Amino acid sequence: MNLHFLSNMSHQLTRRQACAATASLLYPTLASANILAKNQAVWKALRIGGHSILIRHTMAPGTFDPPDFKLGECSTQRNLSGDGRAQAKALGEMFATMQVVIGTVRSSEWCRCVDTANLAFGANKVQTWPALNSPTQLAPEQRKANADGVRKAIQNFSSRTATSKANQVFVTHMFNIQDVTGESVAEGEFLVICEGPQGPQLVGRLATS
Repeated sequence: MNLHFLSNMSHQLTRRQACAATASLLYPTLASANILAKNQAVWKALRIGGHSILIRHTMAPGTFDPPDFKLGECSTQRNLSGDGRAQAKALGEMFATMQVVIGTVRSSEWCRCVDTANLAFGANKVQTWPALNSPTQLAPEQRKANADGVRKAIQNFSSRTATSKANQVFVTHMFNIQDVTGESVAEGEFLVICEGPQGPQLVGRLATS
């Protein structure tokens, strides 16, 4: 057994131990910067790396999209409000302030998700992924396949990044996050998921408001 493998295995065990120590705990939402200290367990886990961050797009007034909705045409969709755009920028600043390394960023193709991702993390980092698209009009089998695809990406991520401090981000919709995790989230709220001894586990949840 070579030393490089031993080093990787040790790092992975440390990460799994951190996951086991924090998993299934729900943390209070982040109302402002002065609450950051109350969520140190979540931020510490993110600084270790290898976690998946599932973000619901930030504030977009309304509920569902208009009847004339067209994918790729933002003018036909529900879009971020001014507050939603500010919230997305604050989200990115929060990760930077807490020194969390962000690796890949994938987004639903819906404009409110792409805009959230671009404003938070920079357009050069964002890739769209249809599996993250709103599932409300999908057949049940396709909706399940999309959720399974996201779960698989979460499960695979830790083993691919055993020596990296990077975390992966998914920017999507409430129903997608419910399908994948069983958890409901508000606009701008996010879940932190880690790969624990029993598989993917919830580390905690945070929000910008």
